[in-house]
Amino acid sequence: MNYRCLLALSAAALSLSACSNSSVISLDYVPQPSQMVRGAPDFSVGQFKDKRGMQAQTLGHVRMPIGPAVDTLQTRLPISDIVANAFAYALEARGMLSEASKGRFILQGEVQDLRSQLLVHPYGYARIRVNVVESASGAVVYSKVYEGERQSNAYRPGSGSPVPILRELTSRALQEAVDRALDDANMRQILNTSSDSRPRYAPGML
Repeated sequence: MNYRCLLALSAAALSLSACSNSSVISLDYVPQPSQMVRGAPDFSVGQFKDKRGMQAQTLGHVRMPIGPAVDTLQTRLPISDIVANAFAYALEARGMLSEASKGRFILQGEVQDLRSQLLVHPYGYARIRVNVVESASGAVVYSKVYEGERQSNAYRPGSGSPVPILRELTSRALQEAVDRALDDANMRQILNTSSDSRPRYAPGML
């Protein structure tokens, strides 16, 4: 990389840094009715422990190819709450959220990774262990790790803030992991949950 390119990248980093050192964003869940598998309202949502080794509301950092982070992405709620909310919205969208305070099964688990990052390409990634607990016995009857990943074209310094695209990529990565978990045919077969056709979902922000 020549000296002129280094100067240009440094200037872009300084420009981003001058705009903001921290950006607060919300993630969302957008139902895709034609792609979802509906089920019985047998589920409630428990705790998803944040095991990422980061601060509770830190989602990631915006970095240029050289130099320190120029922006830190923060969420409005702790990551553990965001993931639990995503599962609640997704269950509701499928007619699977119990109307009682505790369903036949409780979804809980660990947030092993959920992050936004920008080095060259904007990137969002989620990895979540989902444990299905039988309410009556307290036994874990199913457990699996689900992932979601989204990446876009390389970011051009000076083309505007990368924060909106990072928010969208991370929202979709989280949604992909959640949808894979709830539509897992093997999990459904083991739990023997039947179909329920009642539409009860109203979109909302996480």
